[in-house]
Order: sequence, then C-alpha cells, then structure tokens
Amino acid sequence: MIYWDHNAAAPVRPEVAALLAKAYAEGGWGNASSVHRSGREARGRLDAARARVARVLGCEPKEVCFTGSGSEADALALKGAWLARKDTRRRRVVSSAIEHPAVLGALKQLEALGAEVVRVRPGQDGRVPLEALLEALTPETALCSLMWANNETGVVQPAAELSRVCRQRGILFHTDAVQAVGKLPAHLHEVDADLLALSAHKFGGPAGAGVLVVRKGVELQALTPGHQEAGLRGGTQNVPYAEALALALELAHEEQPAHAARVQRLRDTFEQEVRSRIPDVTVNGEGAPRVPNTSNLCFHGADGEALLIALDLEGICVSSGAACASGTLTPSHVLLAMGLTPAQAHGALRFSLGPKATEEEVARVVEALTTHVPRARALNLE
Repeated sequence: MIYWDHNAAAPVRPEVAALLAKAYAEGGWGNASSVHRSGREARGRLDAARARVARVLGCEPKEVCFTGSGSEADALALKGAWLARKDTRRRRVVSSAIEHPAVLGALKQLEALGAEVVRVRPGQDGRVPLEALLEALTPETALCSLMWANNETGVVQPAAELSRVCRQRGILFHTDAVQAVGKLPAHLHEVDADLLALSAHKFGGPAGAGVLVVRKGVELQALTPGHQEAGLRGGTQNVPYAEALALALELAHEEQPAHAARVQRLRDTFEQEVRSRIPDVTVNGEGAPRVPNTSNLCFHGADGEALLIALDLEGICVSSGAACASGTLTPSHVLLAMGLTPAQAHGALRFSLGPKATEEEVARVVEALTTHVPRARALNLE
C-alpha cells in the first residue's frame, strides 16, 4: 500500500507505539491528581511530558495545556478567549474563509454569542492577503485567528507577520498549527501566537492527543470545568498520551529539516511528471509557499470521487479534501474560496506524502493516474 494521506493522519511512530505499550503494561493508568505513590508518579511523568513539549515549541511548561485533539484545542482557544474577554465593547473576530472546520464551527458559535466575525478570503493562490487581514483589524477587534498552513492545499499563511501586528495592537492571536508541526520549523519564535493548537496524530503520535499553548497572561474560560490543566480543561489527564505526544513532537522536530528537503523534491517531481503526462491538470496553491509534502491537484473534467476509488483499488491512499469532510458530496470550501467552480473542486485530489515516501512510490502513483484520470473524465461525461 502507498499511503499518501499524511495530512489526515500520520502512522504512529514505532517508538511511540513501544512507549504506549510499555506504559500500559507497567502501570501507566495512575491518576495524576491522586496523592498516593501511583498518583505522584503519574504527576511526575505528566510534568516531564509538559516540559518536553515546551522545549520544542519555545514556551514555558505552564503554558502547555494538554487536550484531546487539535479541534478541541481550537475550540478552547476561540470560545475560551471570547468568554473571558474583559472589554466587551470589542466584538470583532478576524479570521479567514479557509480555516479548518473546527475553527469555522467555533466561529459560528461565537457569532451566536454576539461576535462580529470577519472571514477574509484567499487569493487564487490560496494565500490570504496580509493587507486584507490588517485592514480588518479595527480597534473593535478582540481576537484574530489564522491557520499556519492549510490542510488541503498546504499553502503557508502569513501567520508570522500577522501575529506581530496583533501583538503590537493588543489583539489576541490564535493559530491552528496542526499542519505546520513536523513539516515546518514550528516554533513560537516563528509565529508569536498567544494561542497555538496542535494535534499528535499529524506527526506520528496517537489520535486523541492535542495541545493548546496558552501564553502567560492570556485568560480563557474553561469549556469543561475542573481543576486539571490549570483549570482550563477538567477531566483526568491521559498521561501515556501526553508522553506519546511529547516523544512524537521531539522526533518530528529533530527530523524535520532533512525530511522536508527530500520530500519536497519528491513532491515537485510528482507534480512535474503528472503534468507532463496528463493534460489539463493544475496545482492548487501553486506560486504560494507550501509545506513540503502537500500537492493538491485539479484534474479538470474528472470525477474526483471515482478517481479516488480507482486509486484506492490500486492500493494508493489519497484524499478528496479534508478528512473531516469526507463522505460528503459538498465541494471543498477551501477550493471554492480560492475561486474554483464546484465542478473543478470535485475534480481535485490531495496528495500528502510522508517522510518515508520514495521515488518508486512517485512512479507508481503517476502511472496509476495516467491510467485512471481519462476514465474518471469519461465517467463525468456520462
């Protein structure tokens, strides 16, 4: 099998799987809130995992809040910040039209609470114009949220520049860094965010583990009351998952520079080969900076779902868009915001390579596309 859907979920690293197996086999179920020996041991392990995450991201351990997913981290950041804001006259929230559904859903809930949400559209290259974002930052703006890298196109957004301006203007800045970690030098020195969300299963950790970095001085209202995680997230902490996330994050950070260069060469070769052998193919996001592993191709005139199934039967796993939206016939909101028609968006597939991708895999995928794209186009004419 060729697994080119790493933006949806990356395989769990062997080191992480071994850590989890050992933790559960040797008593990793202790409650970190208990005062007995098992509880104290669990607390020590949790604190150590928190410190390891902080070292990689460039923050303090007490600024690391463990969550159950990146989506939960996004919701806690946006809703928690809105509910805790002191100046209720600031009602504006600035974001983009291409955010992950977790952020878009939270923004919709903020509107129901009285927020004025501005969703800035991207250019045709998939990058949200910094000038348009800055223009939307009025004195009434309480919060700004912009993803670091888009999950569908891989386009890197101007989060670094925007974070600095928000810092100068006293506006809280949140970034969904789920697709940046492991693909870019994801560090708070790069994007000076007040709130940063990540998810372990995107870089070799287990699904069900995430982090929200909450910088010193930022106030949030908990969505799940409780004393855990400095009062930000009630519920017994999953200590083995926190350790697994920390280990996966360290490994991804260490390997990122070497993997990025190699995977980008393979990604670029893949795009060149596809376009040299198949007519009417465009790269969504071309011309904008992208994370190294992601290629979103529009096969004009093709039935994308049929092409996806044909590739799956060949043992090639790719995506027709965000995994959270799969199973529906709704075209990608990201591609529509970039100006594609619904028909063009339906003919697009996302290829997200992993760090172990090979030239042989590139050749196999290109060959399969050469065979199946004409058939998918013929189906669309019937």
